[in-house]
Amino acid sequence: MHLLILFRSYFLVALVATTCLVANTVFSQQNVGLVDKVQLKEIRVNDAMLNYSEHGTGEPVIFVHGTLGDYRTWDGQIEAFSKKYHVISYSRRYHFPNPWPQDDSSFSVTVHARDLATFIKALKVGKVHLVGHSFGAFISLLVARDSPELVRSLTLGEPPVWPLFGKASQGDSLVQFFVARSIIPSAKAFQNGDDMEGLRLFFNGVLGDGAFEGLPPEGRSNLMENVRELKGANMDTNIFPAFGCEDARKVSVRTLLLDGELSPKMFTLVQNILEQCLPNKERATIPAASHGLEYENPQAFNERVLTFLAQH
Repeated sequence: MHLLILFRSYFLVALVATTCLVANTVFSQQNVGLVDKVQLKEIRVNDAMLNYSEHGTGEPVIFVHGTLGDYRTWDGQIEAFSKKYHVISYSRRYHFPNPWPQDDSSFSVTVHARDLATFIKALKVGKVHLVGHSFGAFISLLVARDSPELVRSLTLGEPPVWPLFGKASQGDSLVQFFVARSIIPSAKAFQNGDDMEGLRLFFNGVLGDGAFEGLPPEGRSNLMENVRELKGANMDTNIFPAFGCEDARKVSVRTLLLDGELSPKMFTLVQNILEQCLPNKERATIPAASHGLEYENPQAFNERVLTFLAQH
């Protein structure tokens, strides 16, 4: 794969993957045997088979994970939300334990948004509360824009809507620095066929030297279960669709913008723009948390989102 294509792919993917790498690691240690205890269901959506779990009764809440995550990313939310709501946590196409399709050519937000809209319709649960994190939040945002009849409320945990940044902007500069420092070295390792080294370089580039080496074996194994998307095999170089302020203005459903108190500034800049453009929004900060909002401070995350859902 040409280095320019790799650069574009990792430039977009790695920024949304950080939290899911950590989330999967944390929950793999806190919820040993969880996969065995949860009875997963399967549903064919478009050309992909998706696995999902259901808990509780009431108005439906669908959790949408980010890159390298899967339905397990939301383990810290299931119990709290299912006391009042019908909670649905699914694994997007390409993610564990879904099969890897023969045609894996597109990882774009648009493809996943189309899947999510079809998934909601297939479940026949009516309007849903969408709770998305990172890449999953961008997916949820597109569904709310294009299929408002499916969405009751929208919670966006720092969506990487980089198209909102203009060229040579502060946000664009921050993203490019991150890619040059962390992503290009890991991309080269993947290109050379060394998946573990690519994952190690990426993980340490994001979380600091020695972070990957400090993981237990089960943590590394969990990361590898979703590493194929990070590798960007045959990845769509147009992974993110154009999205401007005029698109955000079309999202009429009530929206909660969630920030991490310690999150990288590039995510905060996106939220600032969305706050200006969305017509029906509110905003809150999760204390003592970076971009990994739902697992770094699950109690604060759950309390804030549950309060929002109760109001809408």
